[in-house]
Amino acid sequence: MSPSLDVPVLHGSLVRLEPLTTGHAPDLAKAAEEDRSSYGFTMVPRAGEVDDWLLMHLARSAEGVTPFAQVRVSDGMAVGCTSYCTPRYWPGRADLSALEIGWTWLSGSAQGTGINLEAKLLLLTYAFETLDLARVDLKTDARNERSRRAIQRLGARFEGVLRQWSPSWAAGEVGMLRDSAMFSVIAAEWPEVKAGLRARLTGA
Repeated sequence: MSPSLDVPVLHGSLVRLEPLTTGHAPDLAKAAEEDRSSYGFTMVPRAGEVDDWLLMHLARSAEGVTPFAQVRVSDGMAVGCTSYCTPRYWPGRADLSALEIGWTWLSGSAQGTGINLEAKLLLLTYAFETLDLARVDLKTDARNERSRRAIQRLGARFEGVLRQWSPSWAAGEVGMLRDSAMFSVIAAEWPEVKAGLRARLTGA
């Protein structure tokens, strides 16, 4: 098993990514119940499940999951979560070559506000400029057109659909596998992707 990464708080103007703790539970319980209409393909706990979900998610640190609370700067509220996960290493070396950004969700009021965009900028910047990675993965349920469009707008490149690849979080599909749409950003593309994300955030 790969341990989680020791990542500091990542600061933006809209969102602050803090290492996830059980102290974020009250805010996340409220965030999860605001508007659940966009969660059809995403694992988001109900308010009464947040404590158990947090403990389960934090336990994944042994599998290399590094979870963050997405804290809205304007009011200091935790409005969702995201993670680094699925770390991969250079052959015969102890340093990382790639990882995935996943386990992401945001409250209804935080969606479409630039928080997701800036969070991805913070995570990708740290991945490429501090961890010196060759690649970052992003994936979603192949049926989730909304998520696929959002990932492509980040500048990630669509690589194809892996059939029966990941656990499904869709209603009525517990224990089943889904097809996953796979995307990536590689180090050579990062300067252009970074410029695009910054331009979108500033409205340029």
